[in-house]
Amino acid sequence: MFLLCGLGNTGARYRNTRHNIGYVVIDRYAEAFKVPMGRRIAGCVVGESELALLAKPDTFMNLSGGPVASLMKRRRIQPERLVVIHDDLDMEIGRLRLKWDGGDGGHKGVRSVTEALGTPLFLRVKIGIGRDPVIPPDEYVLSPITRAEKAELAAALDRAVDALHTVVADGMDRAMNLFNR
Repeated sequence: MFLLCGLGNTGARYRNTRHNIGYVVIDRYAEAFKVPMGRRIAGCVVGESELALLAKPDTFMNLSGGPVASLMKRRRIQPERLVVIHDDLDMEIGRLRLKWDGGDGGHKGVRSVTEALGTPLFLRVKIGIGRDPVIPPDEYVLSPITRAEKAELAAALDRAVDALHTVVADGMDRAMNLFNR
């Protein structure tokens, strides 16, 4: 079983921000594959299908690692079966990239997960949110997604759901080959 984990910040204030892209993808996946979400396990909001456990850590982004590690321990999920979905400032808006292993690229949520697990050996699904040259990164990621950006992101969010389904149905290598073009 795969653990598909969308990163974001809990609370209504952050619901429509760029930093909550991981939560949005998990919600879309749950809707597309009729996976009921809402149970709470190990500090995460979860849903479960035959192939995947979906999770949104119910905390702030930079504290995501603790709940993720706790959920993995409770459900006996190894890091190589973890897929973390998150925003990426250094990719153009709407770009999608699957990446195995590597650094956190300055992403505090990914850093928290890596530190809590003691390994970077998990799959990341990165969704580009672009970068504003005027607004500091910490403010930019926590600001609302504009109407124009929503249009640009729509296709990437759909592709992310398709990529996650490919991961759980056909494996990571197949998904990376199809979606890293």
